Amino acid sequence: MAEGAQFTGSGTGDRYDVFHADCPARGVIDHITSKWGIWVLVRLQSEDLRFFELRESILGISEKMLSQTLRALIDDDLLWRRVEPTTPPRVTYGLTEFGREITEPLQELFDRVTTRLGGR
Repeated sequence: MAEGAQFTGSGTGDRYDVFHADCPARGVIDHITSKWGIWVLVRLQSEDLRFFELRESILGISEKMLSQTLRALIDDDLLWRRVEPTTPPRVTYGLTEFGREITEPLQELFDRVTTRLGGR
């Protein structure tokens, strides 16, 4: 843990102070709420997708940004990546259990916003 990170507790379910600059949880939250992170997570909630399917379904994202976002979310244990040994390799992405837990309230947020704006 980074020096100075605010951590309280000593067992499962312990919490970090995400408002502290050195908090390890802050990086995960930054990745979730990044410009593309939230879109990738919500898009993968309904089905596992290949790279090109994700790129085509999230309008405006570049291959570079999608690659960076996927890498960060995998490192945070929010996504898994499966490579099938074909030519070319078939790479599929999906939500981990942690990713599903995180994405449920994000989907609720999307649903509320789209319902609210539906009359406009």
